[in-house]
Amino acid sequence: MNMTCNALESKTIKQELSTMSGVVVTKASPVVVPPELELGTMPPPPRDTVALSPFDKLVPPIPATSLFVFDRPIDQPAETIRRALSRALAHYRPFAGRLDGAGGVIACTDDGATFVAASASCPLCEATAAALHEMDDLAVLYLGLLCRDADPLLMVQVTEFACGGFVVGVTSNHVVADGAGMSQFLRAVADLARDGVAPPPSRLLFPIRTWDGGALCRSLPVPVLAVPKSPATIQQEPPPRLARLDVVVPYGLIRHIKVGGFGTGGEQCTALDAVMAVLWRCRTRAALSAAESPAPLKFVCNMRTLAGAPAGYYGNCIRTQVVMATAGAVSGGSIGDLVRLIRRAKEKIPDLLSGGGGGAAADPAPAATPVWYEAFSVTDWRYLGLDAIDFGGGAPARVLWHIKRILEPGCVVCPPRRAGGDGGDGVDVTSMFVKAEHADAFLGELASLAASASAE
Repeated sequence: MNMTCNALESKTIKQELSTMSGVVVTKASPVVVPPELELGTMPPPPRDTVALSPFDKLVPPIPATSLFVFDRPIDQPAETIRRALSRALAHYRPFAGRLDGAGGVIACTDDGATFVAASASCPLCEATAAALHEMDDLAVLYLGLLCRDADPLLMVQVTEFACGGFVVGVTSNHVVADGAGMSQFLRAVADLARDGVAPPPSRLLFPIRTWDGGALCRSLPVPVLAVPKSPATIQQEPPPRLARLDVVVPYGLIRHIKVGGFGTGGEQCTALDAVMAVLWRCRTRAALSAAESPAPLKFVCNMRTLAGAPAGYYGNCIRTQVVMATAGAVSGGSIGDLVRLIRRAKEKIPDLLSGGGGGAAADPAPAATPVWYEAFSVTDWRYLGLDAIDFGGGAPARVLWHIKRILEPGCVVCPPRRAGGDGGDGVDVTSMFVKAEHADAFLGELASLAASASAE
């Protein structure tokens, strides 16, 4: 057993009872999965390193966990995925390495990824999405809010349910890859699990991890609202706990906004614009902040095309755009007003590579104003290909963001549920951005807005 596994929450064979669902999950001891070279492949150089890109250096070493829910069985899912993972790591060695934060590199040590096989006591159909979201035992989790250099960069758990369905929990250190990069890696694992052989050249995306960010990106500005606290400060002063909510923004509400309802006036508006505006207003109203206090919205932007990232690059290539407004402007303004602020901020996304991006503002708060609960971030997973990962039984029925603790309030707009599955009457959002005492008010604001759209 690799000694770094001592930092993990799962150490021995045990049973874990989810208090939210009553489901008993039995976990085997974690095993280390090293890269497995293909026959005839030359061994890699020992202690090879990958320099962190300018984008990587802006990302704190935070855990990122996703749950892939498969309701169609495959043969021996845990062993099939473990073998495929080992072979994929040979092509994506940084995932099997360790972070050297001080040196600004990932050391390709081949220490391996952590893997856990588990079983659940019930059929998958008896565990609702909300219950799955609350079950911390469906993934291997880091103990702290930040990952340590000695921790594995990748941890995978496969939980088999009584019906043959299974859930794949994937946890990684965000420094090694962003959502698009993780999707690329998992598709490679899925190809090997499903086909048993490497994909043909026509389907193969050659993995690239070393990239200097290009001439435009070698000195990226740090957003004012995105400066993380030091690890020591976070350990001494952890942020407050927030409520985990799995909500649906109804398609009827989104359509109403896109066709001109709530003051949008028929202006161009994407589904994401509508969802962000709805969440922004409902959350701000629920928090009951003073009218003059800042209430910024942040959203993550994929910069690959703008930055000229090479095809196959799977490291970080994201920036965060900030839309400044006061709580009074957000709570009292129309949804249309918020959509227009978001659209103006989107127009300035290219400036994030040069320091000119700052979003749009309505009564902007001073840049130095400290904010934590007042701000929240939105990440969109819908177009990353996560919902197309197929280990042999078809695409996942659901893809969920999973979080236990969080450095700052945020949410993920999840990929759509598989066609023909349960639900699918709106855009799924997994969130941890309201305090427990504000959760009911937030849900009430969302329900009220949806009802108003239906009545108009």
